[in-house]
Amino acid sequence: MVDSRNLLSKKCKYLFGLTLLLSISVICVAFSMKGGDDFDIVRREILLRRIGHEVLLQAGDSTSRVLPVKKIAENEYQIWFENELTFQPDSLVNTTKRVLTKDPLIRDYVVNVLNCGNASVAYGYAISKNKKDDIVACIGREQPKACYRINIKFKPTRTYIAKNGYLLGSLPFLAFVGFIFLRSVKSRKASPEGQRTKIFAFGSVLFDAQEQQMTINNETIDLTRTETRLLLIFALSPNETITRGRLQKEIWEDEGVIVGRSLDMFISKLRKKLEFDPKVKLIAIRGKGYKLEVSS
Repeated sequence: MVDSRNLLSKKCKYLFGLTLLLSISVICVAFSMKGGDDFDIVRREILLRRIGHEVLLQAGDSTSRVLPVKKIAENEYQIWFENELTFQPDSLVNTTKRVLTKDPLIRDYVVNVLNCGNASVAYGYAISKNKKDDIVACIGREQPKACYRINIKFKPTRTYIAKNGYLLGSLPFLAFVGFIFLRSVKSRKASPEGQRTKIFAFGSVLFDAQEQQMTINNETIDLTRTETRLLLIFALSPNETITRGRLQKEIWEDEGVIVGRSLDMFISKLRKKLEFDPKVKLIAIRGKGYKLEVSS
């Protein structure tokens, strides 16, 4: 019953940690989206000024100014000019299409050319990513010279597309972090007692699992990560037979592949490092496994 409660408590802690990690990631994504939105707005205004510049060139005006682009509503902007001009509707349509394709977040928009005096619509059209939904009329008719303002209203899907892009972009990162987190959980489950007790003494051996080394007769011997995990299992159960299956499962299960000869190789390495203490032997139990034999 106690083990079940401990296991449940650990699972709750792991779940809480994973939830916290995901929450932090989502917050970071949210801040990234805000910064991205500011950049997109500035970039879009530059593209709109480019449209104004080309409209003036098409009208034969290479000297007067395109005045600062105004944001008159959410997702709606106005291009206005220093002087009067004339424009060809088909040229205006082609110009906006060509320039605005440089913004991947723009899908659909409506353009209205307004008379400055009474704000009446002199010309208008609608463009969609799906070309069959375009609404363009009255092309080929040059508009008289007058004071015009060009209003462009974008369909408000930009925010959702941006969110999807950032979230999809963050998925590989979240998957990687989750993978590292789960691996650490497995490592903890493999040796729960070893997480509480880091130093072991048997014979004249002083084994420090935290530092991955052991000391025999004042001689310090470094251990690899795998050697440390293997010796930790034996140190937790001295003079007890540990089956090959258990050793392979606890040491190599996290790697996804278990190679039989790997265990024998690491046992052999540990034996050589323990041979400086004749009272400590790592012996094979035929047909079962291995035992850390410590004599008094």
